Amino acid sequence: MAGLVAVGLFVTACSTGGTGSRDEGAARADEPASAPAASSPSASAGQQPSKRVDPIALIKSDPKIGERLKEDLKPCVADAYPVDTSYGNLTGGTSPDVVVNVMTCGDAVGIGTYVYREENDRYKNVFMAEDAAVYATIDRGDLVVTKQVYAKGDPVAYPSGEDVITYRWSGNRFTQHDWVHNDYSRALGDGGIDPAPAPSGGD
Repeated sequence: MAGLVAVGLFVTACSTGGTGSRDEGAARADEPASAPAASSPSASAGQQPSKRVDPIALIKSDPKIGERLKEDLKPCVADAYPVDTSYGNLTGGTSPDVVVNVMTCGDAVGIGTYVYREENDRYKNVFMAEDAAVYATIDRGDLVVTKQVYAKGDPVAYPSGEDVITYRWSGNRFTQHDWVHNDYSRALGDGGIDPAPAPSGGD
């Protein structure tokens, strides 16, 4: 009889005084839920909102760009133009700068890259390069322009190398800050390198 009473007291204590795994789970779920809310303002405090622009309209209305490129700039499929657009802080303005890369439809080779800076509620062309196989990106406040280098006989997909030129905004224009040239491997096709010829018979 004493044993039954002890068992009864033990069960009662577990059901009323214990928290149980379900209670603990709910308590832990509440704590992480409040953590992101507290950190969200600080994470986004330094972010600058990007005002989206129409890159095609920028190109078409740019007096610095030749009429031939404007006429050739047409959708590849439906209304999809061969244009990449990037936003970032390059010139220290109050609005993000816009980098527009124009490519060919067939092989996506860059044919022109342009940088626009907002001044007096209008976008001004402050940099342009219209070389073959050119493409620009934004890297931590720098403008990085990559130009593929082709030797005679190089197919479009396999250039001989590339020039990587870094520009920085100085005063009211971009100036060259760094230059790197890379030569690509000549091993094409299956990626293998022809083995060295076997040595001829010894003397």
